[in-house]
Amino acid sequence: MSTVMSTYVEPILKTLEVRCTQAHAFEVFTAGVDRWWKRDFSINPTRSAIAEVVMEPRVGGRWFERGVDGSECEWGRVLAWDPPQRIVVAWHVTAEGKYYQPDVHTEVEVNFAKVSRDVTRVTLEHRLLERLGEAAETARGRFDGGWGALLERFAAEVV
Repeated sequence: MSTVMSTYVEPILKTLEVRCTQAHAFEVFTAGVDRWWKRDFSINPTRSAIAEVVMEPRVGGRWFERGVDGSECEWGRVLAWDPPQRIVVAWHVTAEGKYYQPDVHTEVEVNFAKVSRDVTRVTLEHRLLERLGEAAETARGRFDGGWGALLERFAAEVV
């Protein structure tokens, strides 16, 4: 795998607490991703609107969008699948938020920590952004805002 390296870029780190069990938070984040993912984040080169967002539940599983026309556009792959504690995915989206880039990826790790019986702390880290080369800092700003909005939607969905 070839990667474009540049100066280290600080990872994006987001933490929130949700009022649900650890298992429920993990399930909504993974199997339920279609319920909370914003439909305006489409990188499908066919320009088809998103019909469904899917994260396959296993190491090596695809994370992708399916268009209303039936086309599929892969965003990444599952690198670690440890329910209900953790998931790590390769994010194969370019710095410009464009179509799948197979030879360069960043990583998104999400941890689900039990705080109490019905409270879970969710921590998302989007790292290795320097792999995006000269556009890494710009991408960090774009992805940071995107993850913030997405996690708000996720938090609303788990209750």
